[in-house]
Amino acid sequence: MNTAVEMAKSNFFADFKEITKVRLAVSVVFTSVAGYFLAASEIKLVPILLLSFGGYCMVGASNAYNQIIEKDLDALMNRTKNRPIPSGRMSVNKALMIAITLTILGVISLYALNAKTAMFGAISIFLYTSIYTPLKTKTPLAVFVGAFPGAIPFMLGWVAVTNNFGIEPGTLFMIQFFWQFPHFWALGWMLDEDYKRGGFKMLPTGKKDKGTALQIIMYTIWMLVISVIPVFGITGSLHLSIPAAIIIFLMGIVMLVFAIKLYEKRDNPSAKKLMLVSVTYITLMPIVYVIDKFI
Repeated sequence: MNTAVEMAKSNFFADFKEITKVRLAVSVVFTSVAGYFLAASEIKLVPILLLSFGGYCMVGASNAYNQIIEKDLDALMNRTKNRPIPSGRMSVNKALMIAITLTILGVISLYALNAKTAMFGAISIFLYTSIYTPLKTKTPLAVFVGAFPGAIPFMLGWVAVTNNFGIEPGTLFMIQFFWQFPHFWALGWMLDEDYKRGGFKMLPTGKKDKGTALQIIMYTIWMLVISVIPVFGITGSLHLSIPAAIIIFLMGIVMLVFAIKLYEKRDNPSAKKLMLVSVTYITLMPIVYVIDKFI
């Protein structure tokens, strides 16, 4: 009996991680905490824990709602057909209970920091589930809409500290906003055939062509430029030293090189390399910002 109970708990935990997309949620928490460190004059454990827990709940809720809405489409695609709902391991009602619980816990946790942080968290869930998700089968502009909730985490940590949205969190927002286009279009390029089975329109031109690759290059350039703007002293109390700006600029150049290679080759291996490089960039860039502040 105990073995059966333990197995049920283990299976539920595995499905919970999948329906909340644990790796994506942890990466969101990571960038949120980085934003907190950039704004904080002193580091306090309780706000970091509230931000981390609330951030995970918000992302987890968004992903759970998304998988409820797209359950029939997920069943059509190889990469998603084994998710908890389409595979039959989790009922829609159970998934909905998880999503609602996470929404409530997330809003409460972020509200304990301040009202603006909770508001941005709630906005991200609304945009992701109510606008981005339905648009994915209608128009490639869905990626543009989805970039808004996707860009909130980095700035959320700053707002959690300051209870204010100004040039500093706005800059952090724009960096992550422009980063998402090369990242998701590279992913969309790799999975284009599978996405088409589900009826999703992810690539800007609808095809794996030069037009899509050129847009990836352009958005990478915008990301590169905005990520070093704080070095010029025009972003309020968000600062970046010249050595740190050079490091981030060079990281952006590496990403741009892989974007150009995708334009030249227009194949899946090039798209995969760009996607992996983009993940490395969004992991290392906040670290460089935080280290630069404290040394």
